[in-house]
Amino acid sequence: MIGFMVKAAVILVATTGLLCAASEPNRLTDDERHAGWRLLFDGRTTNGWLEITGKPFPANCWSIENGSLKAMVRTDGAQDIRTKDSFRSFDLQFDWKLPPGGNSGVKYLIQRVDEWTNRAGRQARARGIEYQIADEHHADARDPVRRAGSVYSAIAPNPMIPPILGSFNHSRILVRGGHIEHWLNGTKVVDTAIDMPEVQKVLRGNRTTKSGPDLPLLEESPIAIQNHSSEAWFRNIKIRVLE
Repeated sequence: MIGFMVKAAVILVATTGLLCAASEPNRLTDDERHAGWRLLFDGRTTNGWLEITGKPFPANCWSIENGSLKAMVRTDGAQDIRTKDSFRSFDLQFDWKLPPGGNSGVKYLIQRVDEWTNRAGRQARARGIEYQIADEHHADARDPVRRAGSVYSAIAPNPMIPPILGSFNHSRILVRGGHIEHWLNGTKVVDTAIDMPEVQKVLRGNRTTKSGPDLPLLEESPIAIQNHSSEAWFRNIKIRVLE
């Protein structure tokens, strides 16, 4: 009986260890690796990430904190960050956390990058389709097309799911065959086509030049994360390229 109890205890400890290892952030399971998933953030370094303009990673307004990429609030400017690689058709998943009143976003099919300096310092921002991330009480979120999970300024989430503030939320962006899906905490909240007028308005509005003819839309781009002068944390950022 004692031997049985010892064996059971060993099995329990081993099982618990496996479960803990599987639940650790910024790691892929064997099944995920075999399915073609890759991590975009290793939880320890900024390898694979640049400032949105292509300059080195902006350590002035981003840091690594407890296994997360963290957007910091600064008084000397804020710049978005992006992956070194570009993507066209993909399944992107990530976890994110905001404080009350927070605002951020994940951008893809980026059409241009803006860079300017104002009283708050040097700014650099990606312009493309944005998966909106915001506290439902943020001023932006008064407009349904700017609620968490929306295609920012284009498609409102349906259903509208308030994010959990102060804890990690899970999001998914699926882009394939001219189709877009946004998911928030396990629920599909956007299901639309890239050629929908509302989406095209965002893309073409971000591609239009102030002088000269309009440029053709870009069909692939890096993945960008926004620093919107708000603290925000991102981890478990993984992607699977689709045919």
